Amino acid sequence: MAKHDAEPLELTVADKVMEITHPDKVMFPEHGETKGDLARYYVAIGDPLMRTVRDRPTLLQRFPNGVTGQSFFQKRIPDSAPEWLQTTIVSTPNGTTSRAIVMADVAHVLWATNQGCLGFHPWPYRAERPEHTDELRIDLDPSPGVTFEMVREAAGELHAFFGELGITAFPKSSGNRGLHVYVRVEEGWDSLAVRQAAVSVAREMERRRPDLITGAWWKEERGSRVFVDFNQNAPHKTVFGAWCVRSRVGAQVSTPFSWDELPDIHPDELSMRTVPDRVAANGDPWSTIDDQPATIEPLVERYRADLAAGIPDAPWPPVYPKMPDEAPRVAPSRARKPDDG
Repeated sequence: MAKHDAEPLELTVADKVMEITHPDKVMFPEHGETKGDLARYYVAIGDPLMRTVRDRPTLLQRFPNGVTGQSFFQKRIPDSAPEWLQTTIVSTPNGTTSRAIVMADVAHVLWATNQGCLGFHPWPYRAERPEHTDELRIDLDPSPGVTFEMVREAAGELHAFFGELGITAFPKSSGNRGLHVYVRVEEGWDSLAVRQAAVSVAREMERRRPDLITGAWWKEERGSRVFVDFNQNAPHKTVFGAWCVRSRVGAQVSTPFSWDELPDIHPDELSMRTVPDRVAANGDPWSTIDDQPATIEPLVERYRADLAAGIPDAPWPPVYPKMPDEAPRVAPSRARKPDDG
């Protein structure tokens, strides 16, 4: 077993000298990337990373002994954290509050990296404006039996739909088998409205390509189709962050890309070893994400029209209270039939 007795690594970022302890600790066994390598990676892609995470409360997932060891979500920043570390209070669906880190600069990212954090899960709002949800996040989640080619095809359908609405969308790999598509949302919308927009997207995608895409919340109804996980936009939900390294042995990265690259993207090839060179050569494909905020009014109007037509809200996750317009939250196979007595 390695002793991890190397001298701490010092990196200067955001006018701070950040110390990475045990920089030789192997975090990713497939190619042997260490905690020091992870820190240097985040410095290398600091500008595009901060464009996506700056000023956002962020849930941290810690892997003290690397990706093959146990992990846990750190829901509360300890009192022992440095005084300069920015934090904010966040709340869970049941009202439990906790103190979360606010990713103010790369120094905050390195502080978390030194704690063994691999999973960064930003909230879809800025800490100073929690009432304004500024990201619509479409998670294209492959059900069992779905190939990545099918996920690509679903992403292409989604891109075309957004284009019809005049909405500019930004794709990224999930770092695993799926794809994420983000839309920067103009001011004036809260998390409930953004989720309504996501429900409308899921329904429209299934209407257009029922052979390929589903918005069915219950797994028993999805089949081998790409699931549009609208509930990733429910209040207080987070999604794995752009440019962040996944807890996979190959150190894969959730990597933004341009739509022109969609046919050629291979998620397993997008890793700590390849992404910095990719950014150095091609720049940040999300460089304009803050320049083109979109209205989600057309999507919310579709949701409201469905309600008016008698179509209830889509099911919510079990940790949420029953919502006003929601149908009975029960799997179809367990629902009481009219003739059950």
